[in-house]
Amino acid sequence: MKVLLLKDVYKLGRAGDVKRVADGYGRNFLLPQGMALLATEGALKQSEKIRTEATKKRAVLNNEMSSVAEVIKDLKLAFASKAGETGKLYGSITAQDVSDAIKAKTGVEVKRQQIDLQPIRNLGDHKVHIRLTMDLIPEIMVVVYREGEGNPLEAPAPVVKTAKAPVVEAAVVEAPVAEEPAVEAETPAAEA
Repeated sequence: MKVLLLKDVYKLGRAGDVKRVADGYGRNFLLPQGMALLATEGALKQSEKIRTEATKKRAVLNNEMSSVAEVIKDLKLAFASKAGETGKLYGSITAQDVSDAIKAKTGVEVKRQQIDLQPIRNLGDHKVHIRLTMDLIPEIMVVVYREGEGNPLEAPAPVVKTAKAPVVEAAVVEAPVAEEPAVEAETPAAEA
């Protein structure tokens, strides 16, 4: 089925483009959501008008979202998780977890649908893309570390080096011992 896109659709195309899509995708998703029209002759005549209007809207949206992109660009998030010996997590880090962490750290609310991420199931560093608009896709770093270990993003505590004190041998000093008078213990007299 050929459709004319009315809105930008992620991983498909921009508004005003004519695309060939699967029948079910077009009929059950794009058309009911108002994202596309069937590519008829009348609709194709409007494609240039749709494309210019969408370009103007996209420019305004990019200007608004550029400040958000600057805030979350190069953001590093750390998650502590239980993991097996091989580094495989017992659970997973999901897009909702990342969304909540971004809001807690920066105050910027990002929908989980905007986070381009398959659930993370291994320890280590992972790059995550945040789709703010079709053109603004900042990248953040997600670090997953074993629960109980130190957070790798926090600065380690400063190591205080102590100078070793020189070894001093103690000399044995004999003090004069005063003799105490011996006290005789009185034994009870045996009565007969």
